[in-house]
Amino acid sequence: MNPIADLERATAAACAAGDLLMRHWQDREALVIRQKRPGDFVSDADHGAEMLLRDALMRPGDGWLGEETDPLPAPRRWIVDPLDGTTNFLRGIGQWAVSVALEVDGIRVLGVVHDPLRGETFAAARGHGATLNGRAMARPDCPPAGGALWGTGLPFGDMPHIDDHAQDLRRLLPDSAGVRRLGAAALDLAYVAAGRLDGFWERRLRPWDIAAGLVICAEAGIRVEGWTRDDRPEDSGNVIAARPELFQGFAASLRA
Repeated sequence: MNPIADLERATAAACAAGDLLMRHWQDREALVIRQKRPGDFVSDADHGAEMLLRDALMRPGDGWLGEETDPLPAPRRWIVDPLDGTTNFLRGIGQWAVSVALEVDGIRVLGVVHDPLRGETFAAARGHGATLNGRAMARPDCPPAGGALWGTGLPFGDMPHIDDHAQDLRRLLPDSAGVRRLGAAALDLAYVAAGRLDGFWERRLRPWDIAAGLVICAEAGIRVEGWTRDDRPEDSGNVIAARPELFQGFAASLRA
């Protein structure tokens, strides 16, 4: 396996999918939209981008886990969200991205989160660091006490854990610079890696929502855990991620 060659291929595929999505973005009224469950939508744009990614990435023996297509198990598999932030996309809100990760023997080894609207590509390969548009990420200094800016995703539709999130907000908001709910977990995690957010948390995310972002965070030096130290976000979908100097207090508030 050549992680840099795989990362380059994943980046090129994500950018090509982004170009396709931009064409749909300019003509959203023509999209055919279907509701998968309350508050969860899919469109021609999602399906087209996933087919493009599958054609570009798959090689003999590769597996696949995508949001909109049937899974194909294998020791080496691509984990893809062709359009993270579909609701934003369909409403004309410019916070959405393409997310591509590669997993080998249960370990996520690379991740790409591509934001076509802003021309930003966050990428990382295990052991090679994290980059933004090809340059190594440099996070800003740690904010002063009470100045941290957090990100999250709020439950919607028929999700049952809204009360848990309300308690999270009650504990975190009084001693922070605020909480942002941007609507695309892949970008939220990329923003933590880049220092735009100081931390992010959410429960019960799907593998394709977080696979790429978790790799990018790890390579940027972000500390990531689940709701306990033994809870792997890759397995549970429960994510607490923050810069190391803030993680302990952040996680303690959420786990209280």
